[in-house]
Amino acid sequence: MSDSKLLEWYPAWWMMRIKVVAMENEWRHIRIKLPLTAISKNMGGGMFGGFQASLVDPIAPLACAKVFKNYDVWTRKLEIDFRRAGLTDLELRFDFPPELERKIRDELLEHKRSTPTFEYGLYDAHDRLCTVVFCTVAIRPKGYLKDHKPLAIG
Repeated sequence: MSDSKLLEWYPAWWMMRIKVVAMENEWRHIRIKLPLTAISKNMGGGMFGGFQASLVDPIAPLACAKVFKNYDVWTRKLEIDFRRAGLTDLELRFDFPPELERKIRDELLEHKRSTPTFEYGLYDAHDRLCTVVFCTVAIRPKGYLKDHKPLAIG
């Protein structure tokens, strides 16, 4: 099954009815439609922020995992700025800048780790930016998490 179909059939997103519009160049160019439906609409008529957050959270880490196959990758920090109500279907637009990819490769060679921040967004049917996303991704050597013990609380 293609990566596009795997995303569309991922249980949480399948229920949200996402549609991958474009997934090109090994996850470096991604467009995903997030439809405004009766279940995704908040009481103001716009898209629930939780729907948006659910979609935007893993996109940058998934792209990094595809590009940097020999590393563990996860979201380190996620900032979402809801600038305009999403009153139509929204389109996630993610592009992996070549200069950021080069910087990450250099950091991985020198330090064996990188923690880049990606900026991307969700746009309405009128091509207006509704939601800005800043996703900081942790890229670490394979097995990194196995070497670290969980934080003991209490």
